Amino acid sequence: MASRKDSTSATTAVVPTTGTLDSPVKQIQIEGLVVLKIIKHYQEEGQGSEVVQGVLLGLVVEDRLEITNCFPFPQHTEDDADFDEVQYQMEMMRSLRHVNIDHLHVGWYQSTFYGSFVSRALLDSQFSYQHAIEESVVLIYDPIKTAQGSLSLKAYRLTPELMEICKEKDFTPEALKKANIGFEHMFEEVPIVIKNSHLISVLMWELEDKSTVADKHELLNLSSSNHLEKSLQLLMDRVDDMSQDIVKYNTYSRNLSKQQQQKHQYVQRRQQENVQRQSRGEPLLAEEDISKLFKPPQPPPRMDTLLIAGQINNYCQNVKEFTSQNLGKLFMAEALQGHNS
Repeated sequence: MASRKDSTSATTAVVPTTGTLDSPVKQIQIEGLVVLKIIKHYQEEGQGSEVVQGVLLGLVVEDRLEITNCFPFPQHTEDDADFDEVQYQMEMMRSLRHVNIDHLHVGWYQSTFYGSFVSRALLDSQFSYQHAIEESVVLIYDPIKTAQGSLSLKAYRLTPELMEICKEKDFTPEALKKANIGFEHMFEEVPIVIKNSHLISVLMWELEDKSTVADKHELLNLSSSNHLEKSLQLLMDRVDDMSQDIVKYNTYSRNLSKQQQQKHQYVQRRQQENVQRQSRGEPLLAEEDISKLFKPPQPPPRMDTLLIAGQINNYCQNVKEFTSQNLGKLFMAEALQGHNS
């Protein structure tokens, strides 16, 4: 990765995060123009639950990843069977290099629908990026939360433990247990700093002064939107998926335990028969490979279960955030009514 010295200073806005980091990237600095491009990309091509994706360009300065540009993946249909995404990316980066714009690949971005982004597709894509480019990140943009008045843009990386598991491609329960991998140890969130030039900051101050105050009373609206209902509905769907995976794993455990008992009984019968043969002076039975007689049942893959658990946790965090804001408004309204009475 290339690096450069700090350029002109500018005003920054910090998006807070939680959790500890164990990666070469401790902070992400993203240009405000890049954020606008991501938002515009979804507004132009995203419809409802349709996901839009794109490439992030920039460079690394010490432990800070600077994202200075981006471009979207084009939407193509089944008719575009000969479309080569890799070739398209290479041509785009080559064109940007010709006009002296940062062209180094540092990750990708993706929109989400009510926080539904923890999936096997995202895991595989981020592993490919992070395996090829150690500093790469994935930006998750939530247009529904953003439409409610606060920008929802988060950056994630795979943890080193999960990277090792993905390299080995061993997602059995024993391997995940040995690596001590849980849903909370799969992704790490990296803090984001949004950088704007001084001219843009002045423009934002002017636009804020010109904005009408009449729209701000909506922040105190006590009615709940369909956001909570939709989040709970998605949460219940994922809980059903989790229960189905638990049933599969319990079935595997019962079959494995039953086979172990059968194997133990078989060994005991052969030992008893050999004792009787020895007492009669007959030759002992030849030793057999028990593993060929009793093939162990195939364990269900546990990675999908971890991803479901991670998505459930994400839904719970969204519901918690939404309900805490609404409960605060309800308590404030109750206090005002008590004061007026």
